[in-house]
Amino acid sequence: MASIDNEEDKKSGSKRRVPEIAPESAPAARAETSAAEAPRAQSFPIVGLGASAGGLAVLEAFFSAMPSDAGIAFVVVTHLDPTQPSLLAELLARKTQMPVMQLSKVTAAEPNHVYTTQPGFDLAIINGFLQPVEAVRRAPPHLPIDSFFRSLAQDQRDHAIAIVLSGTGSDGSQGIKEIKGELGMVMVQQEQSAEYDGMPRSAIATGMADYVLPVSAMPKQLLAYLKAHSLKRHLITSEPPLDELQQVFLLIRDRTGHDFSHYKPSTIGRRIERRMSLHHLASVQEYARHLQGNPLEVELLFKELLIGVTSFFRDAEAWEALSTCTSKLLADTPVGSVLRVWIAGCSTGEEAYSMAILLREQMDALGRTLTVQIFATDLDPVAVDVARNGVYPANIASDVSAQRLTRFFTQEDEVYRVKKEIRELVVFAPHNLIADPPFTKLDLLCCRNLLIYLDSALQRRLMPNFHYSLKPQGLLFLGSSESLGSCIDLFSVADKKWKIFRRSGLAAGSFVAEFPRAGPPAGGGVPLSPSARGGKATDLTQLIDRTLLKELVPPTVVIHERGDVVHVHGRTGLFLEPAQGSQASANIFNMAR
Repeated sequence: MASIDNEEDKKSGSKRRVPEIAPESAPAARAETSAAEAPRAQSFPIVGLGASAGGLAVLEAFFSAMPSDAGIAFVVVTHLDPTQPSLLAELLARKTQMPVMQLSKVTAAEPNHVYTTQPGFDLAIINGFLQPVEAVRRAPPHLPIDSFFRSLAQDQRDHAIAIVLSGTGSDGSQGIKEIKGELGMVMVQQEQSAEYDGMPRSAIATGMADYVLPVSAMPKQLLAYLKAHSLKRHLITSEPPLDELQQVFLLIRDRTGHDFSHYKPSTIGRRIERRMSLHHLASVQEYARHLQGNPLEVELLFKELLIGVTSFFRDAEAWEALSTCTSKLLADTPVGSVLRVWIAGCSTGEEAYSMAILLREQMDALGRTLTVQIFATDLDPVAVDVARNGVYPANIASDVSAQRLTRFFTQEDEVYRVKKEIRELVVFAPHNLIADPPFTKLDLLCCRNLLIYLDSALQRRLMPNFHYSLKPQGLLFLGSSESLGSCIDLFSVADKKWKIFRRSGLAAGSFVAEFPRAGPPAGGGVPLSPSARGGKATDLTQLIDRTLLKELVPPTVVIHERGDVVHVHGRTGLFLEPAQGSQASANIFNMAR
């Protein structure tokens, strides 16, 4: 019997290409392809299962416990030796009454069926049609599970379900991010029950797993989830009434301090509905009551709302278009100047490091050495911590070229660590794009795939702030589905297709930058020196406030000659924090992060 885990693949790796079609089979193949391209009505779930070493036993256990009439199509993707025939389909057929098919051609997925891959082929899905795609050898690693999960997410959207089982390595951990980005569901085998815990451990570490269970408990939980998901679809829409959402917004704000009331109701609604499905709740009112009694669920919902799908050099063509603009920007930047970049909504850091790599490569190509400061911020402090570490699973090799991996990463066991020369170009920090003042004097502002979640009123408020943040002729890089809205006069188009804009003119009329009112820094106010309290000091404070507000300055601290803080303007939590200890001082040298 062929092993599920293929050691040769680990050494050689592979990439996908459409298999060559012999002349006599071409008409049939064309018919299959056109069928797959045609829209297809589908009312049943498709579940992807990924397994590697030790996977046969858990797959047999899973299908032994799964009813054969549940109305689900199962797609099993494993690591197979391309030089050996596979008996996986035959072995699984002994454990279930469902038909088990090894895919050799484009096939329409059907409920109550199990599908497996054949050696030497990966798998894709389009419009519910499963399509074998020949794997071509290239630099490792070979990641067939990630590949199928990504395809499943794109095809099935919020109906997509992925299950990660026993195996070595990290295959599947990138694909489940795509599944969660589309609001699908992710289930992972409990590490203790896995013969090989590499894949489950890597999947759990992403924080994307909805359920972590022993295999014996998975079928029951899967059926319960699907029942609740189906019930939810019948009872509520993807955009719950605003008054119901307001209850949820208040609970989130009270717990986390963050206001989601300007997020698009449809976006919020879909993510709330997904949490409802996980808890088998049928209405938003029920879910609001559940939140009131479960503070941990508020935290989990907050995390759900922050999920951002990201990867290195996401949308490769967009990065190629940007490189043309940044190359000219670098060439025109005077020697001794500082090039300032802001990555707003950086998530776990892949985009920020991509930017650093791109600029480093272009400086090397131009033979120029400039000081580069990349500020990368996100609302999620956990994501920011991941970004700071600069450690990513081996499957980033599917997004980063072998040349870049060698040049800018250090491989450590089954992970890649960003090299120091790139990490030093980036400063990561928590930041609320809506509530905190923006960075200023920027040459480039990158805010991709974040505005699509915000309503038009908030987008209109942010655009003048972006304009204010940029230097004259500075670049604004948005996501491919985003636009300037009504603020088109603030920017000229540098690349229409890939949404790269150049700052133009001055904000005027209704397009005026709005900044949050000055308030205490996160974590409490900064204690002031005695001279800053009462009497004439109060008059001085008011005078300072008026002067600073008149000039629209960013967060500012006024200090004595020795560094003692006299006055704080704006939210300085990114830069300062109260000194620790029983005799904590308000001296800027002690408070600087």
